[in-house]
Amino acid sequence: MFLFPHTEEHPFSHLIDTLKDGDLKFFNPQKLNDAKYDKLPLAIRVLLEAAIRKCDHFYVKEEDVHNILNWSQQQNVVEVPFSPGRVLLQDFTGIPAMVDLAAMRDAVSKHGVDPSLVNPVCPTDLIVDHSLQIDLSKCAIQNAPNPGGGDVQNQGPPPRSSPARPTPRRSSHCGSERWSCSKGSCADTPAGPGRPAPAVQQIENTPLLCPFHLQPVSEPETVLKTQEMELIRNKERLQFFKWCSKAFKNVNVVPPDVGAVHQVNLEYLSRVVQESQGFIHPDSVVGTDSHTTMINGLGVLGWGVGGIESEAVMLGQPVSLTLPQVVGCKLVGSINTLATSIDIVLGITKHLRQAGIAGKFVEFFGPGVSQLSIPDRTTIANMCPEYNATVSFFPVDHVTLKHFRQTNFTEEKLELLEAYLKAVKLFRSYEDSSEDPQYSEVVEIDLSSMTPHVSGPKRPQDRVAVSNMKEDFQSCLNEKVGFKGFHISKDKQDTLVPFLHAGQEYELAHGSVVIAAVISCTNNCNPSVMLTAGLLAKKAVEAGLSVKPYIRTSLAPGSGMVTHYLNTSGVLPYLSQLGFEVIGYGCATCVGNTTPLPEPVTEAIKQGDLVACGVLSGNRHFEGRLYDQVKANYLASPPLVVAYAIAGTVGINFEKEPLGVTSEGKEVFLRDVWPTREEVHHIEQDKLNDVKGNLFWNNLECPESVVFPWDPKSTYIRSPSFFKNLCKEVQPPQSIENAHVLLFLGDKVTTDHISPAGSIARVSAAAKYLLSQRLTPREFNSYGARRGNDAVMTRGTFASIKLQNRFIGKPAPKTLHIPSGQTLDVFEAAERYQKDGVPLIILAGKGYGSGNSRDWAAKGPYLLGVRAVIAESFENMHKNHLVGMGVMPLQFLPGQNADSLELCGKERFTITLPDDLSPKQQLTVKTSSRKTFSVTTLFDNEMDLAFYRHGGLLQYVARTLL
Repeated sequence: MFLFPHTEEHPFSHLIDTLKDGDLKFFNPQKLNDAKYDKLPLAIRVLLEAAIRKCDHFYVKEEDVHNILNWSQQQNVVEVPFSPGRVLLQDFTGIPAMVDLAAMRDAVSKHGVDPSLVNPVCPTDLIVDHSLQIDLSKCAIQNAPNPGGGDVQNQGPPPRSSPARPTPRRSSHCGSERWSCSKGSCADTPAGPGRPAPAVQQIENTPLLCPFHLQPVSEPETVLKTQEMELIRNKERLQFFKWCSKAFKNVNVVPPDVGAVHQVNLEYLSRVVQESQGFIHPDSVVGTDSHTTMINGLGVLGWGVGGIESEAVMLGQPVSLTLPQVVGCKLVGSINTLATSIDIVLGITKHLRQAGIAGKFVEFFGPGVSQLSIPDRTTIANMCPEYNATVSFFPVDHVTLKHFRQTNFTEEKLELLEAYLKAVKLFRSYEDSSEDPQYSEVVEIDLSSMTPHVSGPKRPQDRVAVSNMKEDFQSCLNEKVGFKGFHISKDKQDTLVPFLHAGQEYELAHGSVVIAAVISCTNNCNPSVMLTAGLLAKKAVEAGLSVKPYIRTSLAPGSGMVTHYLNTSGVLPYLSQLGFEVIGYGCATCVGNTTPLPEPVTEAIKQGDLVACGVLSGNRHFEGRLYDQVKANYLASPPLVVAYAIAGTVGINFEKEPLGVTSEGKEVFLRDVWPTREEVHHIEQDKLNDVKGNLFWNNLECPESVVFPWDPKSTYIRSPSFFKNLCKEVQPPQSIENAHVLLFLGDKVTTDHISPAGSIARVSAAAKYLLSQRLTPREFNSYGARRGNDAVMTRGTFASIKLQNRFIGKPAPKTLHIPSGQTLDVFEAAERYQKDGVPLIILAGKGYGSGNSRDWAAKGPYLLGVRAVIAESFENMHKNHLVGMGVMPLQFLPGQNADSLELCGKERFTITLPDDLSPKQQLTVKTSSRKTFSVTTLFDNEMDLAFYRHGGLLQYVARTLL
């Protein structure tokens, strides 16, 4: 499907070179004999190689190649295509893409086209990692229900005097023991695009065995129990994913409980150099998660895109991007001995955000880069979206090669990788300044200036020095409500609310920590910070400190490799004793998959109107995202998460106040239990890749059909209505006449406000639908788990409790149905408008659609009947998503907005479209109040217009087949 047109001879065939005595071919840009190539940033050299290799006079033209080569003059001016080597999906955003493909098979088959022609062209990996929920904690597991049957006993940690690995235990229900390779270099056939991960085999009356000669390592009982509940809860989705892995070509599904998408990408899927169609070339990837950039730390070019764009790449369309400016980030100085890699991340985030690099590439260079390990680099690259860059690229150097020697690369592979990268000048020596490329600008950062920080209480860019945390939180209580304020009156700032938990009395105050999560995103791939957390826990337990039992603690490592080195280093039992027991592998707290807090805690927070706090080692913490009763949330390194959990409050000065007091009355300060960098490095060991199987997944039955047999009773998987009126002929775009405004929004409406995420509120439109399907609230699951059901997702669009709709005047997932004057759920109002045949638009302010890349932020409004969004400005990625769904993005003229035009939002709007619609065209908007104003269409090119004329990308693709 959508193969490149055949050409008699490749236009750049004269650049073909060979390695290994002519056995391997590659396109060598150095044979262009152009001095400009040596000055290109290395990330741009990757774009250039892809353009040369994919040049076909159709999607990629010779002009595109020359534009990239002339980057210094063409940057930020021309559009260029990029065909990445593979697509990476996580299950939340991956399932809508796969559901769309399955529905497209239905649609084309109804027109007599062979449905098996609908397949991804680009190799696609789908990692099932975002459905993990924290149902159980260490203290709750003993009395927890067991969906798989049988009894589960709480074993607890071993005695403090013997922190050795517990005796391996096996579950009779899911067979998901952890395995670690004892051979080190035996993994010669790792998982990769188009190649499934090696399956773990079950041999009768023996433990599970793996092709890598693996040895058993026990899982904490909470992991086994949580995994069982995850698998059984999501059985329908998993059956669909398994059908996808069999029905579609070029699709590789990584089953649940292997690891988080970013770390699986690092450990199993990335090769740095790929081979396809007889040519070797640089690995590259786009993924449906903004933190796909983590792979940049390995020297692999990749970034996050929305579901619409990823579907386009899957179906053969290149990514279109403005040839980016590249900011050179020069690292100098030596790392402070007290700073963790997270402190370096937050420091770099601050510097780069202040540098104003939105939408640009960042490429690191300078002597300081050599001091950073690969985990440090990938951690820094993971946070790329937080300073609004597109990528944060670390070219391959000797540190990268050393990392691969410690994983599963053979010397033969490493020799080939090094030879190829040096042949095309994609290998760096950071100490040699003569190799430094030309950059658009240079930002210099001194690593010695980095000190411990956290970020919060609502945004990742708001950094707070740990030494100033107590004073900063106090100022947040005083400040008016905003990004840094809660506006608590002086007479209520010392409120203490007593409550009972498990028969014992405790007190909550402003700043009390109620959620402490070491989770899989951002930094749980980094051995140094995870071992620092583990050693801190060990020292704290040995000093007699503990964590209050009402605090919702959890540890969700990026993969089993993390559990392995925490276990073998002897620190895992101490983390467990503090409540940080491994609960599973995948995204959890960060996406709102937190089990409800104990009811007495929730009631105490409500009673005192307290600003309770969450501390997490993730990358997202917008207000209300973790849990609706937790207003202040801070991003912190894993050891600081543990420290704040022990302290029980963020209102503490660690330098002057004790972390805790032992039963003997001894004060213990953070400095007493904080491990030195030397201690961490001493126990940090080489990492070993592991792959595990899951009997539930291996034995899961799925349909064998070419088209998916939709179950009309399913509340998880449903065929969407995108192809409902699909016909072969393209209808000209229709003017929008007498539209009502569905929502009247202000500035900075993010995709968190638009796209459904987290738990499903019991009073929401989605809950009403699920209740009508005879589900109980306990069975609702999350929006993420139900992303394959458009009926749920449409009802969850704009269902955020923090949505500021000017029609309502307060935060609420409501809007005004203008004809009746009734205040309704957004979905219910849209449904009424659709029944009456009334088109809808949205009015918004600045930065509409900023935040995570989520396809439902565009699909949802489309299904609600929104035909256009008029805003002062758009986040570029979301603007592209709207175009991809056939929703027209329109921008007020400079200096104008809804207020300056005196729009109240209750008018009816008519937007006349000309027959010759063109990019960046001004259109006239007429209102029922006789006001007339102009807006600009934000179509960037003819491809955008083609998508819009077809009613969106999906219809465009389906019609191409027809």
